[in-house]
Amino acid sequence: MKFGLVSVEEAVGALAAHSVRAGEVTVKKGTLVTSEIALRLKRAGVETLIAARFEPGDIAEDEAASQLAHVLAGSNVTVEAPFTGRSNLYAQTSGVLLIDVDAIHGLNAVDEAMTAATLPAYKPVVAGEMVGTVKIIPYAIPEVLLKQGIERAGRSALRISPYARGRVGVISTALPGLKPSVIDKTLAVLGRRLEPTGARIMQDRRVVHEAAALAQELASQACGDTDLIIVFGASAIADRRDVIPSAIEMAGGRVEHFGMPVDPGNLLLVGSIAGKPVIGAPGCARSPKENGFDWILHRLLADVPVTRADIMSLGVGGLLMEIVSRPQPREGGESEGEE
Repeated sequence: MKFGLVSVEEAVGALAAHSVRAGEVTVKKGTLVTSEIALRLKRAGVETLIAARFEPGDIAEDEAASQLAHVLAGSNVTVEAPFTGRSNLYAQTSGVLLIDVDAIHGLNAVDEAMTAATLPAYKPVVAGEMVGTVKIIPYAIPEVLLKQGIERAGRSALRISPYARGRVGVISTALPGLKPSVIDKTLAVLGRRLEPTGARIMQDRRVVHEAAALAQELASQACGDTDLIIVFGASAIADRRDVIPSAIEMAGGRVEHFGMPVDPGNLLLVGSIAGKPVIGAPGCARSPKENGFDWILHRLLADVPVTRADIMSLGVGGLLMEIVSRPQPREGGESEGEE
């Protein structure tokens, strides 16, 4: 594509790179300059303008953006019609956004003329939410460059894993010092968390904070119609040998991972019983504020595998908040309820 300052006469057949206003004449940015437009500009005293002229093998910005967007769009992602070199991608259903990060980086590294931006990977999204956008910077790019971008982008780099687990079982353990109202409020907060996902609390059980009693209830729910089990402990998990992990193993399950580099959310546990995921919720899960529990909860509800490696990769960006007024911020320790 040729680009630069030319005489009005030479601009015929090219695009006006910028809007031009002269007297009563207005030519908008991106307008194809015709002989009539050139004559009107000339009569208005305009001698030159900056224009863009396509060359053989050039692909117009809208077409290029559309091709790239359709290559990036995977399952449950739709592509909007392009405009001014931009094509947006939207979630077709509610779920968790999965991204081939290397593909996005690869596309953006090809040339400054092509760009792709997305929401963060694993972000919960709702139907109709924009999840990505492709923007072609110049008015056109060479076809050979577009082909390189398509090759680096691969296929289906953006896709939505829809929420698949809708039946949630909750077990709350109790100690003499824990008020029943705390458990009630916790369930109310969880209910609000689940609303966007379409999941519901199907079972609400309360047992003493002892491994044997908890194991019995875990085994019962694992044999029932729940898809996911969440345990809210009266006391935060302090060790793999504590009440909640011990109860999971006594019930015939296994502890996949304990602890995560997300604050709040450090003391989260992920396990499984009879093929059903179990979350040992950290104390911060009682709060409606975003914390590490949200990140794991949404992935499991969308049937996205959560491995030890997945959890331990969350450290960068895992510091979610700090309370400036706290006498001794996290450097000096945390309260149990925030972990």
